Amino acid sequence: MFRKREVLRPIIANWDLYLMMLIPVIWYIMFAYAPMYGLQIAFRDYLPSKGFWGSRWVGLMHFRRFFSSYYFTRILGNTLSINFYSLLAGFPIPIIFALILNELKSQKFKKVVQNVTYLPHFLSTVVVVSIIQMLLQPNVGVVNALMRQFGLPTRDFLVESGLFQHIYVWSGIWTNLGWDAIIYIAALSAVDLSLYEAATIDGASRLQKMLYVSLPSISMTIVIMLILRCGNIMNIGYEKILLMQNSLNMEKSDVISTFVYRGGILDADYSFSSAIGLFNSICNSLLLVAANFIARRMGEASLW
Repeated sequence: MFRKREVLRPIIANWDLYLMMLIPVIWYIMFAYAPMYGLQIAFRDYLPSKGFWGSRWVGLMHFRRFFSSYYFTRILGNTLSINFYSLLAGFPIPIIFALILNELKSQKFKKVVQNVTYLPHFLSTVVVVSIIQMLLQPNVGVVNALMRQFGLPTRDFLVESGLFQHIYVWSGIWTNLGWDAIIYIAALSAVDLSLYEAATIDGASRLQKMLYVSLPSISMTIVIMLILRCGNIMNIGYEKILLMQNSLNMEKSDVISTFVYRGGILDADYSFSSAIGLFNSICNSLLLVAANFIARRMGEASLW
């Protein structure tokens, strides 16, 4: 009885805070945990007319069908290559951008740069892809117009499968540069100014202060963001890829999310698409655990 009172006392004293916390808890239960009930679709020959329990149980049949599919190697390879490309190119650039921005003395100019780099993040995917298509059009596109000025042959960039991943990744970097840098800019604002003053007294240049003061000060933030990025490495939003995809670049643009879209939405094969989605989620979870384990063993920050 005494223990119950000890537990209930802080809850009663801070009932308003617990009431506020109840809202996100209910949201997660309704939209994150309750839908897990539907995972059984991946193990059934699901028919909407029969419901979950009325549909026939088929075990791992859909997983075996996916692994033995002719497209399995292609879509898995494309998914991994695009994500690793995005990680290698897109992860360090916002960090470098935040470090450079932190060195700017003019606050007005810094705000202008921040606003200009933030804005593309708020553009819809349709607008972003439309801009890409206008820039890369073979006849009236700006890029091909510049190539003609230099005597180079024009190219239809969006139908060349070898260029698809480059266009996708670098347009994504342009779109998310300012947004991805926010957390690093916030971390840099918390660095003790006395460290910079000491480095200045020791004769350190701006580059040296960036490398030996700023970068080590946000290293824990970088590691945490890298772990989270690794845990999301199998995920690619299908909207942008679908808008950029065509029959000529399909060899390099077909990924797990577009494959699920075609199977689950267009072909109404819900069980098969659910099995692929579950496989994707399991891979992400394993990658997250592995990245966290490696970071912890190396003595860096970790999520748990």
